[in-house]
Amino acid sequence: MTLLAIKDLSRHFSSGGRDVTALNEVSLTLSAGETLGLVGASGSGKSTLARILMRLIPADKGTIRFEDEDWLALSGAELRRRRAKMQMVFQDVLGAFNPRATVASVLDDPLRIHGIAPKAGRPKEIAALLDRVGLPAGYTTRSIREVSGGQRQRIAIARAIATRPSLIVLDEAVSALDVSIRGKILELLVELQEERGIAYLFVSHDLAVLRAVSHRIAVMDAGRLVESGTARQVIETPRSPAARALIAAVPRLVTGMPEK
Repeated sequence: MTLLAIKDLSRHFSSGGRDVTALNEVSLTLSAGETLGLVGASGSGKSTLARILMRLIPADKGTIRFEDEDWLALSGAELRRRRAKMQMVFQDVLGAFNPRATVASVLDDPLRIHGIAPKAGRPKEIAALLDRVGLPAGYTTRSIREVSGGQRQRIAIARAIATRPSLIVLDEAVSALDVSIRGKILELLVELQEERGIAYLFVSHDLAVLRAVSHRIAVMDAGRLVESGTARQVIETPRSPAARALIAAVPRLVTGMPEK
């Protein structure tokens, strides 16, 4: 079942007196429970697409249908209600949180705003969310600044799954973590997908990361979608110069590719 359908999405910016095309008629689809890796070099437009999808910036042209609704036509209370089904995990997790917040308040907010649990039941729900992402319930009283980068990313994932979404957009969500922590976070994301049927749009410049989690990969270059296919197809038989350049940056990427 098609969960997300993006068609002819375009976005232009003005920079230094000139027009910059960040997205140029990009079209893609994502099925329920699927991971689509969106890869490209810096400035390719992948993060712009993610931000339009999350309604953080507007599109100049194009359509987005999410769960068979016109996503760009929603506004006000209806958009706030539907946001529960589409969540995002950012690269800069600390920047996405109130730095004075506690772990409990970070997780309480989505439960309260979206009516997921009554006030009396929220502490139990928060403890369950922390447990699911591998953190002890005692972390609830800690300041978000007191936990490590990997722990903050687990808290961000807990916040994202709190609203029981059908889609999570991950924008360079593991790029700031060291390799050992990154692997554990990717394993957690795969487990959550298998348990809950969540779809991921995984935005990254790193094909090695996307190889580990993606069913399909779409390659962006200079605002255009230049190639897409199964993870195996794109990595083992790249057709575009952009994909070949990304693979060349990770020379051992092609060996032993498992079928997803």
